[in-house]
Amino acid sequence: MSKNPKRVEHYFSSAPQSHERFGLVRTSLCGKPFEFLTASSVFSKRKVDCGTRLLIESMVLSTTGCVLDIGCGYGVVGISAAKFNPKLHVVMTDVNARAVRLAKKNLALNRVTNTEVRYGFFYEPVEELKFNIVLSNPPVSAGMETVKAIVTGAPKVMAPEASFQMVIRSKIGAKILPALFTETFGNCGIVARESGFRVLMGKL
Repeated sequence: MSKNPKRVEHYFSSAPQSHERFGLVRTSLCGKPFEFLTASSVFSKRKVDCGTRLLIESMVLSTTGCVLDIGCGYGVVGISAAKFNPKLHVVMTDVNARAVRLAKKNLALNRVTNTEVRYGFFYEPVEELKFNIVLSNPPVSAGMETVKAIVTGAPKVMAPEASFQMVIRSKIGAKILPALFTETFGNCGIVARESGFRVLMGKL
């Protein structure tokens, strides 16, 4: 996108001003142990939230290819995908500079080498790349227009037959997003639903 969206203080802020208070989340995802360094002004700093966990447990991954985790936060989704399949090349992006720093540290913490982290708004950091899979747990607190922009901007970085997979709280996006997926990708499927969340998928 040529213009940056309105910046709000919270985890969608590009340069959070809050004092950094670090934490460590230890968890198991699909039977594998993970550790994530977290800090203030990043999303879900105390635990892996239910939406992120549902996306990780239901995401459809290829055996090879490139994966994008857009709005990666401190890296849970992208690092999990990379850990589950070391033959994938995973790129993680975020607008929050603090989250990007944490994600880079979490790569080392979880001994993941098939992943890189880039800073920037939406798809700007990866405009030159094409991905087989795009994963997103969108920053809903930044507004539905931001969520819509993540959906509609995805095709320009997707390879032929690629998939876009997004987790959303059902009461927020259940009515709006399926129609937007269909308009953008020509289709919309529900991969999983649980605890008030659902994972939507659109395929090119």
